[in-house]
Amino acid sequence: MATATNTLLFVTGDGCHLCHHGRELLATLGVAARELDVESAEAEALAERSIPLAFLPVLTDGERVIAYGRFSEKRLRRDLGL
Repeated sequence: MATATNTLLFVTGDGCHLCHHGRELLATLGVAARELDVESAEAEALAERSIPLAFLPVLTDGERVIAYGRFSEKRLRRDLGL
C-alpha cells in the first residue's frame, strides 16, 4: 500500500476509455492517486525504471505495477488492503 512518501500514480492517455473506467473506480473506492499523462517526463522516468506503460491505464506505487488495463474492483480492494 502507498504511504505519504510513496504516492500512487495513475498513468493515463488521451481518449482512453479504460482510463475513464479506472478513474471512476478509484474514486468509488476512495483511492487517492496522482494522475500522470503517459507522454509526460515523469511517466517516461517510470518506464526507464522498468514500470511497463504499454497497456493503459497503469496504477503504480513507483516501484511495482498494482493494476493496468481494465481495473478489477475485487483485485484493487485486495491489493490495496481496502
